[in-house]
Amino acid sequence: MGANQVDSMSMWSLVSNASLLVQMVMLLLVAASVISWVIIFSRGQMLRAARNSLTQFDERFWSGIDLSRLYRETNSQPDENGGSERIFQAGFKEFSRLRQQQNMQPDAIMDAVARAMRVAISREEEKLEQNLPFLATVGSTSPYVGLFGTVWGIMNSFRGLAQVQQATLATVAPGIAEALIATAIGLFAAIPAVVAYNRFSARAEILIARYYTFADEFQAILHRSVHTPAQ
Repeated sequence: MGANQVDSMSMWSLVSNASLLVQMVMLLLVAASVISWVIIFSRGQMLRAARNSLTQFDERFWSGIDLSRLYRETNSQPDENGGSERIFQAGFKEFSRLRQQQNMQPDAIMDAVARAMRVAISREEEKLEQNLPFLATVGSTSPYVGLFGTVWGIMNSFRGLAQVQQATLATVAPGIAEALIATAIGLFAAIPAVVAYNRFSARAEILIARYYTFADEFQAILHRSVHTPAQ
């Protein structure tokens, strides 16, 4: 194979010589891949920070600190990644507000506290799962988008062969190679997105489960408090 043939089979020349539609497919897949990697890095940092904040807050919560003092401290110095901290604040705020009202039944107080913490957990769940649907979409659709570009490119190659009297491997290879690049880019975009989606989804589910566990334990503490007769 001569130097001209090697140059014509280089990656850039194959992309630049591809049809406009195939180039648009490649550009779309590259853009999806870049956005996916940005999301992967940002989500990874966010989930690590949320897990560390949960561990640190659990240590403070179970250290025997007074709950009123803990509530004041978390309000004065809030942690933007502290999901369990915000769940605690929502529950304790509702508990304190209703406890001050007269003729409030303990069960009514606990029901309101449970609702407030469920709402807080739902908000934290939305934050943890933010942008994950985009990764799932990229992971599931990118191979098919790349395959579409490949099929279109191969169709153009065979249409070009119809105008050539004698077809050789040298005339067929560039067209097929430039078409297969679309599939390769599609897989390059899809594989990291699928891996990241599965990993982040598992991490988010673990954090959400720990949030529910914390909420149940906190409710048990408040339940004992509200049912304990005043001394």
